Amino acid sequence: MTGQPNTTLKPSPDEELIARILKGEKRLFELIIRKYNQRLYRIGMSILDNEAEAEDAMQTAYIKAYEHLSGFEQRSSFATWLTRIMLNQCYEQKRKNRHVFTNIEQPDNFINMKTPENELAGRELNNMLQLAIAQLPEKYRLVFVLREIEDLSVRDTSLSLDIEETNVKVRLNRAKAMLRENLNSYMKDHVYNFHLTKCDRITNHVLGHLGIV
Repeated sequence: MTGQPNTTLKPSPDEELIARILKGEKRLFELIIRKYNQRLYRIGMSILDNEAEAEDAMQTAYIKAYEHLSGFEQRSSFATWLTRIMLNQCYEQKRKNRHVFTNIEQPDNFINMKTPENELAGRELNNMLQLAIAQLPEKYRLVFVLREIEDLSVRDTSLSLDIEETNVKVRLNRAKAMLRENLNSYMKDHVYNFHLTKCDRITNHVLGHLGIV
């Protein structure tokens, strides 16, 4: 005799927190903010490409999420729901910014302005790339350097290394895959990283705006 399947799903940690927040434990919303700060920051930077704008979008997204928390119907995960709120906020800000900055003349080097932070990040990334390339096996490193750095054509690379053009393409793809693998941990740790001080600032600002002490 087989038993009936258990159709009761255990609430996720997010859902448990939300339930408690809605019952009055408002301070627990801080745990939500700290949990998702990194994700929302990376989304914001990916779309807005501006730290201040990304942080503004994060704060607004959290406030909107809190104010509509009772309307979260769990049709998707809370993480997905919050991500969509952030995406919508970023796109809304991007539309507004496009209108605001249309008639503002920016210097030619605006994007490439040199700051100590930008220069340091550039040097670190350059060093990491050089190290990653140096760690490639020679046959892959040669193809990568000739094709991607020296801009040789597939044919010229083939002739230079005395290998078939098909091999050039295969080796280049393999070199790129190996570089991605070598740089993966660096990218996760450094690209759009949301440090603790930023996390505290966003958390305190949102909680203060919502009157949660």
